[in-house]
Amino acid sequence: MIWQTSRFQIDLAVPRVMGIVNATPDSFSDGGKYFTPGGSYASVNEHCEQLVRDGADMLDIGGESSRPGALPLPLDEELARVLPVVRHAVQLGVPVSVDTYKPEVMQAVLDLGADIINDIWALRQPGAVEAVALHPACGICLMHMHREPLTMQVEPMQGNVVAQVLDFLMRQAAVLEALGIARTRIVLDPGIGFGKTVAQNFSLLGRQRELLTAGYPLLAGWSRKSSLAAVTNTSLASVAQLDIADRMVPSVAAALLAVDRGARVVRVHDVRETVQALKVWAAAGASQ
Repeated sequence: MIWQTSRFQIDLAVPRVMGIVNATPDSFSDGGKYFTPGGSYASVNEHCEQLVRDGADMLDIGGESSRPGALPLPLDEELARVLPVVRHAVQLGVPVSVDTYKPEVMQAVLDLGADIINDIWALRQPGAVEAVALHPACGICLMHMHREPLTMQVEPMQGNVVAQVLDFLMRQAAVLEALGIARTRIVLDPGIGFGKTVAQNFSLLGRQRELLTAGYPLLAGWSRKSSLAAVTNTSLASVAQLDIADRMVPSVAAALLAVDRGARVVRVHDVRETVQALKVWAAAGASQ
């Protein structure tokens, strides 16, 4: 199974680790740790390099937080955050993904050599499909999101979440294929935490194999999500009391479970630990 991207054909016969690079001051996990508005890009560029040394198969750069309640970011600000990081990252020898829903950002980063567009809106914004069409080999990740970041957790989904997510992703992928975009370019993401309850998120993990019936590779993004804190620290009054660093072990466990249930890409903050865990998983499978 190959994921066709701008510069690379990624072999998904082996599960791949996508390292998260937040060029933001306000992301829920590490906002401001590697980037400060108006500051130097040295820290975030060094973070890209470290993730590659830690074993990241690809990088995913984002300039706009999509945490619950996040406000939309002006286009100029997102471009100012993302473009310098992309310029550096495309020199590191691994595929570079950019997490954006704005067609202008898509166009700009693809022109700089980015390989993948990772869109929480699944290319539903006007002009998004046209932007990727101008780069006929770029990889695309379509994610399911209920409502939008500002309101998605105010009124989460209802009903059979697995069936709804599967139906949405299949329909969006079919739209792209009908426009001539090769299915080898498309990966699907069920959107853990994007408008779902804790129970619904774990339903998507427990029944993840049903999502594979769509016939596309699956990307899983469980890293440091609040649902992990909710089930591992039930004695706390609020999941917000759990330090983000304490979510590393649950995140690695969720990534392993996702891979074991068929995910071909896991999007993670803790690259080194996830890579180590996947090596153990692979060794156990190889010994059977």
